[in-house]
Amino acid sequence: MLRKGSFILQRYAVPTFHSSAQKQSLHESLFKVHPAVSEALANQKPVVALESTIITHGMPYPRNLSTAKEVEAIVKANGATPATIGVLQGRVHVGLSEKQLQFLAGNSSSLKVSCRDLPYVISKGLSGGTTVSATMLAAHRVGIPVFVTGGIGGVHRGGETTLDISADLTELGRTPIAVVSAGVKSILDIGRTLEYLETLGVCVATFGKSRDFPAFFSPQSGFSSPYNVADAKEASELIAHALSLGLQSGVLVAVPIPEEQAAKGQQIEAGIQTALEEARAKGITGKDVTPYILHRLSVLTQGKSLEANVSLIHNNAKVGSQIACALAKMQTGKKTPISFLQKKNRRTSDPKTVVIGGINVDFIAKGKQEKLLFGQTNTGSVCQSFGGVGRNIADCLTRLGEDVLFISAIGCDMHAETVLRYCRHMNTSAVARIQGQRTATYCAVISEKGELSLGLGDMDIHQQITEQYVSKFEEQLISASLVCLDGNVPSSTIEYVCSIARKHAVPVWYEPTDTNKACKPFLSDSWKSLTYTSPNLSELQAMNQALGLSTPAELPTLMEDVFQSAVALSRPLLEHLVCVIVTLGPRGVVMCSKSEDGTVCLQPRNKQQNGRLCAIHYPAIPISAENIVNVSGAGDSLAAGMMAGILRKLDTDMCVNMGLLAAHLSLGSHDPVAPSLSTDSISPEKCHIHSRPTLLTVMK
Repeated sequence: MLRKGSFILQRYAVPTFHSSAQKQSLHESLFKVHPAVSEALANQKPVVALESTIITHGMPYPRNLSTAKEVEAIVKANGATPATIGVLQGRVHVGLSEKQLQFLAGNSSSLKVSCRDLPYVISKGLSGGTTVSATMLAAHRVGIPVFVTGGIGGVHRGGETTLDISADLTELGRTPIAVVSAGVKSILDIGRTLEYLETLGVCVATFGKSRDFPAFFSPQSGFSSPYNVADAKEASELIAHALSLGLQSGVLVAVPIPEEQAAKGQQIEAGIQTALEEARAKGITGKDVTPYILHRLSVLTQGKSLEANVSLIHNNAKVGSQIACALAKMQTGKKTPISFLQKKNRRTSDPKTVVIGGINVDFIAKGKQEKLLFGQTNTGSVCQSFGGVGRNIADCLTRLGEDVLFISAIGCDMHAETVLRYCRHMNTSAVARIQGQRTATYCAVISEKGELSLGLGDMDIHQQITEQYVSKFEEQLISASLVCLDGNVPSSTIEYVCSIARKHAVPVWYEPTDTNKACKPFLSDSWKSLTYTSPNLSELQAMNQALGLSTPAELPTLMEDVFQSAVALSRPLLEHLVCVIVTLGPRGVVMCSKSEDGTVCLQPRNKQQNGRLCAIHYPAIPISAENIVNVSGAGDSLAAGMMAGILRKLDTDMCVNMGLLAAHLSLGSHDPVAPSLSTDSISPEKCHIHSRPTLLTVMK
């Protein structure tokens, strides 16, 4: 249990709460990933998602089945793993066996499943083929970045009055995934579709030398794409940087139909006009329009439209697989794509700060009475927020205008999606998505006064922040102005980062998360490479014990004794560290450092000075109990505020006050990191709030 005075600074980061150990997560019960797909994702191999309405509603049997098999074979031949997505008996399957393909192809009762239909189809245990929108959603949920289809839906002709707009466009506007298609079906209003995609913030590029936007059966629609990509490498670079921006919108890569099939386009277009007239006369509307027109086209063109359809799908599968392979190659390389927003205000190509640590979903249950009774229901409130020590610190620094690379790990589940959406203002390009792992969650039960009564967490995924994964960002570590480690990462990772820091003189801030994890760097010589650490008194005691030093049997409670203990326990660490920041909750912080002039200087120095030890106490910014809303991020906000001051080379007094003001804002916010946090909001001069320090001691 971690406590900071009379309120808790929850710095335990990443965990997961379940009502029983046997209960599967909702995500796992709804989504079933084929073993071949799961293995490819786990090993960062290229995977291509494929829709299944082409099987259930796009072609007659048995051509639908043979086409599905041919497309999967093309994907494999080009070096990627195919993941055809469909719904079988109420479960979304990502990757289908041959038997399952046969079932969908031959089942005349299979439904056409768009995003809107998923809840009903799943709840009733039904089966069907997923449309572009539903396939996008499923692919993104399990971490597949590239999806290949024939053509996407769009704004229907007359859509300006009927408002008949495909859900495909909506999903493209809110799901960060690359869709490779033959443009937009020519039965639609292509001009308005492109305008609507622009409104949704979807990046559109034609594949090849031309910017002509294709119209499914024709390589030209009479409209132009905003951009073009010459080959798979250019397309993968566009997709990689689009995803790293965190815009939460997709990319549409429009691939023209092969020239040998394009010649049939005029005949097919005439058939489309005839089929459209028939559909209007028969009153066919909504999702039934496309299957009807494709069927009538096949009849009117004597099968030529079907052959053209198959040809363009084969071509899309080839191009999409090549793009997926190029993208996977980029993502497994040493360099990680850096967003435009990060580059814009940066003097160098690397972030100033690298934060390595936990990210999790917090559930805070607060009782309405002072003492909670176990074994029965207590009245109270439950709220969800997004935390994790590393995440909180990276969030704070980002809001304070710092360039931050955040290295962490999450699962491929529903919690992961909500976390990434919440963190879209941050650079999360280095957050690994681990197939088969749960995103960490934490549940805290606290009393009316904010006292922790019970905490439950699942931190297993933290072990995936391995030395091997972090080493991919070695260049960023070497060039960083500051590296922050939280205690949730494995000891081997801490040792690796400390060895890099020692070799390249990079300052390291160690943020312990509880008394058990506080000692990790102190079990080896890693701690000698640390520059700062910010433990509470219990964590500081654990650090001393890990070094084999004697410590008090019980920690003091009286103010004067607490100060004396903080100084005494900090002293051994200052043989190598620049500063030990002892956090005391509502009592503030004690800053301990050694210097020739007996002052606390937070700026890193090349060699350790063996001067006099100086300790200064800064009281916390006062806040009444009724104004304390959330206690889960105050300690992390304190640390991040101080880090921001250090990075700007401000004096100690300014740095500490920035940290205390950031913590004060956190306590009054429902979120661990206050959304109102900014450079102005924690400026002591602009806030007219200042903690007055007291010199505790100066000694040899």
